[in-house]
Amino acid sequence: MEQRQHLRLVFDGRRLQLPRHLLRTLRRGPPGEGAAPAHAEEGRRHRDAARALVRGGRDGADDEHHGQPLRAVPALQRRCPTCHGSGQVQRAGGRMRFAQECPDCGGAGKRRPPCALCNGKGVVPKTEQVKVRIPAGVDTGSRVRVPGKGEGGRMGAPAGDLYIITNVGKHQHFTRKGDNIYVTVPITVSEAALGARIEVPTVEGKAQLRIPPGTQSGQRFRLRERGVPSLRNPQARGDQFVDVQVTLPKVISEETKELLKRYAQLNPENPRVAMGLE
Repeated sequence: MEQRQHLRLVFDGRRLQLPRHLLRTLRRGPPGEGAAPAHAEEGRRHRDAARALVRGGRDGADDEHHGQPLRAVPALQRRCPTCHGSGQVQRAGGRMRFAQECPDCGGAGKRRPPCALCNGKGVVPKTEQVKVRIPAGVDTGSRVRVPGKGEGGRMGAPAGDLYIITNVGKHQHFTRKGDNIYVTVPITVSEAALGARIEVPTVEGKAQLRIPPGTQSGQRFRLRERGVPSLRNPQARGDQFVDVQVTLPKVISEETKELLKRYAQLNPENPRVAMGLE
């Protein structure tokens, strides 16, 4: 039985496999030209069959009308010279030898001429802007995963993932420790002595805080569940701690001075006595 060799072709993104006698027909024309009518007819049939395979059934008039000339680019595969077609290379590790995937052909055992764009790597660099959703509760060093936006896979494998390492900047007023938020809020002498209800800042806006009478400077108050949401448990969140700092007025009027003197006479206690001081 006659065995005909085949040649693989790539045409307009489609991979075709043509017998060599049809390929010769495409390149040289029908073999029956100038011979007997029977041979000429057979040559025309070979030519038409070959063109139908490559052009998808369109005839020559249609190709001429649409300006689509015939192009068939051979995509030949040659045996990999590194692994000699085995797909593996031998490596020595001490007294032992082991086989690993060929780095040049990726284990296929065959190689094509390298692509002019990627130089045979199978991937080309590409810059893309992606929108990333940052979940509530991330901290410095947290990793945010973006599926399918990493390095391109080899040999048609899917792309890897992109990991974003977050770095939380400093805030003018807030300090974070774990899931808790800390802030220092100034209060006046009268608010500390008489008590008051004041506004304090939170990460989500403003909140009301009750200052009891006799509050000391540096005293700490807690606002429950006003901190940062937990990454492990979205239903839980930390607390916010408010440290109050009693401040004195920079300018004191004569009337205020008289009131403070009167206050000192009515409250002669010395807070330094406990330290053995006068």
